[in-house]
Amino acid sequence: MVYLYDDQLIMLFNNKTIHLEDSLIHIGTGAIKELNNYLKHYKNNKKVKFFILVDENSIKYCLPLLVNQVKILNRAEIIEVESGENNKNIHVCIELWQTLSKYEANRKSVFINLGGGVICDMGGFVASVFKRGIEFIHIPTTLLAQVDASIGGKLGVNLDLIKNEIGLFKNPSQVIVYPWFLKTLGKREFLSGFAEIIKHALIADTTYWKKILKTKLSDETEILKLIHHSIEIKQAIVQKDSKEQNQRKLLNFGHTIGHALESYFLEKKEITLLHGEAIAAGMICESYISYKKNKLSRADLQEITLFINSLYKPITFKKEEEIRLVELMRHDKKNEGNDINFTLLLKIGKAEFNKTGSVELIRDSFKYYHEQYKLQKV
Repeated sequence: MVYLYDDQLIMLFNNKTIHLEDSLIHIGTGAIKELNNYLKHYKNNKKVKFFILVDENSIKYCLPLLVNQVKILNRAEIIEVESGENNKNIHVCIELWQTLSKYEANRKSVFINLGGGVICDMGGFVASVFKRGIEFIHIPTTLLAQVDASIGGKLGVNLDLIKNEIGLFKNPSQVIVYPWFLKTLGKREFLSGFAEIIKHALIADTTYWKKILKTKLSDETEILKLIHHSIEIKQAIVQKDSKEQNQRKLLNFGHTIGHALESYFLEKKEITLLHGEAIAAGMICESYISYKKNKLSRADLQEITLFINSLYKPITFKKEEEIRLVELMRHDKKNEGNDINFTLLLKIGKAEFNKTGSVELIRDSFKYYHEQYKLQKV
């Protein structure tokens, strides 16, 4: 484990509750206490069944702490799935629905998602359509899930390895952002989540970006403040546009190309590419597209590129593979007609959505991406 947070430092982190439509987001060490308080009204109702969805990581590192501090969950049925984006599919969902039926789950049951982005995305989707919807709670255990996947009510699974092709919008009743779970992360998983923090700054807050540039990833108190601020940025955007008709599309910066890369490497099955790693590459490429057609300055482009390249290893793909990447982009949900749609930067801290990019420009961005890594090695 790389980022081991000191318990006393974590206790200094202010607890906060954020309202997002019909959802409550509890952030800080007091979040578990808030969960206990919320579940109290089920204490004397033995008919209510609890289910906790976990993977092999969260069952080992996070579940014992949860059931130890939230005693009512000792009566929960534990359902385990394999971790990984390749397991976020409709076939696993069918198995989960069958399991819920086997254990006689009903509309009064409570489904708790304890894990990272895959668990939150898929678990929320499973709960939202089972018997036309049962209550679910997100307890995100990775940085990616804490600042992004668990916030905003986007739920879904992949179809034929195309990212999030099947899904819906539905908020959990509670989101429990408990910083201690970050103790379970290695460096690679931590950086995957950090990519979404970078994105939040680039689309919405110049001052936040400058703070991120100066933040050491080993500085526990600063990282915890970043988590808090990123959640606030996402909450503010989602509050204005929960169903992604307009403003919420800003959150897709880096994701048109990033999701295509993620889907492509799932197809190849040779290298496992984490979500944040793909988004980091996508942000460099889409920053280049922003520079070429959307007024982003050369200085801003270079600053973004240098910072992201200092944190993430290059993703290598051949020129002939670019055709398939473009094909995958055509499945992006933001697209209208035959155009490939992007969120692009006007400057660091300000973005615009519904901007199109030609295939030629997209391929130019790939060339730029590869060239920048070569230049840094010189």
